[in-house]
Amino acid sequence: MAKKRPQTKASRPQLSDRARAGGADGDFPVVGAREPCPCNSGRRYKACHGRAAAHAVTELVHRPFEGLPGEGDWVALRELVPAATVELTLKAGLPEGVPSVTLATVLPMAWPALRRDDGSVLLGLQNDTASGDISRDLADTLSRALAAEPGTPVQGRRAPAEGPRLQDLLDPEGVFEPVVHTGFEFWVPDAENATADVTASLERANDAAIPTVKLTGVDAAYWCETPDKNHLRWVMPHGEEQLLDALARLHAAGQSSLGEGTRLVGSFRAHGLTVPVWDLPTGVTAEDIEKPATEFADRLATALASDAPLTPEERRARGGLTNRQVTLS
Repeated sequence: MAKKRPQTKASRPQLSDRARAGGADGDFPVVGAREPCPCNSGRRYKACHGRAAAHAVTELVHRPFEGLPGEGDWVALRELVPAATVELTLKAGLPEGVPSVTLATVLPMAWPALRRDDGSVLLGLQNDTASGDISRDLADTLSRALAAEPGTPVQGRRAPAEGPRLQDLLDPEGVFEPVVHTGFEFWVPDAENATADVTASLERANDAAIPTVKLTGVDAAYWCETPDKNHLRWVMPHGEEQLLDALARLHAAGQSSLGEGTRLVGSFRAHGLTVPVWDLPTGVTAEDIEKPATEFADRLATALASDAPLTPEERRARGGLTNRQVTLS
């Protein structure tokens, strides 16, 4: 959980609803890319109706959560945080019979979404998605969950190319406030009456979860505890080049740490944003790092405002940071 999931591609192209509408009556069968197209055009599938399907598979939206409140937290909950929930606000309001819509990092059985017996909806964030636009896939899952029968999970599928995105469904003025949990008890409203299978599943999920805490003084920064050392992973909204320059200025000046024994070790890219990572000594808690993180944010703001050319020392620092950068998604 809260680890990188490989991007998935179907081994054979699947026809979108738009492509099906342009062919013969009924759904086309799934065929190989080099086989004749089922629409009887005489062309190979990849050169006919397969074009739209292949485009849907390979097109990648690099910042799928851009424009949503709390973009950095969306990225963190997708990639970093094992157990968390957020109450979502729909642009059109809650449908009749749906008392709430909650985003969750992970759901039981890795369900993409769940309509509970009381009508409330849980939307899973860390599931694999079928296309290159996570926002569209999640919006499609959410739309189907809102219309599902109470007490049923919603399975994943590739969203129609013309379907809405999260930015179309969620209130742009809504508050996005993640609640980080120590475990996955939020799966089961009445844990005391849970079945043995559910209890065992909860225990396995809880055992695998890395202790994580969201900082309160800065945005989208998450402390986590591992056996060897602790870490701070901070999703930042700034442009990558500008941010790397600013981090290099601070690093060269000896101002990139978060206190004694801490070290900026690099960064990674996730969904179009850059995530600097600090190593922290074992025993340094989230509370311990709150004030240093706030002070670092002030130093970073000053460094971001500078447009002076990098000095040789700063260029070397930037090269070191760039060499330790990886891309998750």
